[in-house]
Amino acid sequence: MSDELLINVTPMECRVALIENGTVNELFVERTVKRGLVGNIYKGKVVRVLPGMQAAFVDIGLSRTAFLHINDMVWPRNQPIPNVFELLQPGQILTVQVMKDMLGTKGARLSTDLSIPSRYLVLMPYGNHTGVSQRIESEAERDRLRSMIERIQAEHKLPGSVIVRTAADGIEEAAIAQDMAYLAKLWEFIQRKQISIAVPSLIFEELPLPQRIIRDLASEKTAKISVDSREIHGKLKEFVEEFVPNIKERLIHYPGERPIFDLYNVEEDIQKALQTRVALKSGGYLMIDQTEAMTTIDVNTGSYVGGRSLEDTVFKTNMEATQVIARQLRLRNLGGIIIIDFIDMQEQEHRTEVMTQFERMLEQDHAKTKITQVSELGLVEMTRKRTRESLEHLLCESCPTCQGRGYVKTAESVCYEIFREIMRYTRAYQSQTGFTVVAHPSVIDRLLTAEAPAVADLEHFIGRVIKFQVENLYTQEQYDIILS
Repeated sequence: MSDELLINVTPMECRVALIENGTVNELFVERTVKRGLVGNIYKGKVVRVLPGMQAAFVDIGLSRTAFLHINDMVWPRNQPIPNVFELLQPGQILTVQVMKDMLGTKGARLSTDLSIPSRYLVLMPYGNHTGVSQRIESEAERDRLRSMIERIQAEHKLPGSVIVRTAADGIEEAAIAQDMAYLAKLWEFIQRKQISIAVPSLIFEELPLPQRIIRDLASEKTAKISVDSREIHGKLKEFVEEFVPNIKERLIHYPGERPIFDLYNVEEDIQKALQTRVALKSGGYLMIDQTEAMTTIDVNTGSYVGGRSLEDTVFKTNMEATQVIARQLRLRNLGGIIIIDFIDMQEQEHRTEVMTQFERMLEQDHAKTKITQVSELGLVEMTRKRTRESLEHLLCESCPTCQGRGYVKTAESVCYEIFREIMRYTRAYQSQTGFTVVAHPSVIDRLLTAEAPAVADLEHFIGRVIKFQVENLYTQEQYDIILS
């Protein structure tokens, strides 16, 4: 498998697309005026302690106070969970790191267990063990890296624990030692700054998106990294030569007239990723519905009837769906609770094979995923770690017409609401001689045609004249009743 990274830069935003085997599988967007906060380290002050939730709100200088739960704090893990008041008091000064960006109406999620990444390592200054990424499968390589890290960490007198990242697989000791030296200098800088600055203040800011992507995603299987900005290419070249010299030949500047995202139809895939319906090549389709509580994915055979039997058709559709669902989770950056309704299969062998393939597809995901269980109704329940906004929440907002419901009342329903409102007004205002209804064209049109007999009956019943006025700027649900 060969990967490519496309980096599109404009003064307003930076976008990065991860291309795997010619297909867009992940998209990252960072707006200039709204940079992500994950990884930033702040000096903050506890504003309010919530004993019932074992948590606290912390002011770190953002528009909303951030949230800190006791499970994200440093305390001896071999002891019972303490009461939050044993660790936090209002007005207390803390050094905290953002784990999750502000999502919707929720403030950022914090941790006091700092995590400082480099190319090959992650330093956790308050930890107490050496860990190796589970994606490094060779036991011999894991042992080599673990013993190397413990020796180099002792040389640099770095506190806490060090986690070896997947990118360190097969890397020579000199490169690992260089990474460790970088972390030692950075931790020394953070310690000095957290003493000297005011509260609340930013102590350490995560790298901009292009550098962060190269640090986290560029690997030996990355064939090419294309950047369409000469300025950013120059900055990335310096960054790569310093931290990832083995990939410097693959970093290129793209000067073409054709937009870089058009090379792999990235713009088209972005538009498709905002749609509810996702077509399968076989003729089946997925329905993806994202809500604040969870995301549901429904698999349907659609027009596909190519199997030898119904069971065969269903099985092939579900097998194709596992690949598309895994890709859509990454492309849309869907997180939290996800419920998948595969088409019911009668044969246990088919059900097992579908789940096995789905789990294999999820192994390629950089975000942590976990399939909790298959419910009694045959629904697959899973979770996917969410640290940033989904693509839909990042690029879209709730529809002002339907207020995010996804539907509006019919013109007929609005007409009947108007009738009921007129009846209320009649009882409340006895001396008035008539009413003028101001509404959307479709509602007025229905009142003058299909509902005309009802209007006549209502006028006779209340003994008042009802007039109508079209307002093109109104939504279909919006209307006013003016007393004559």
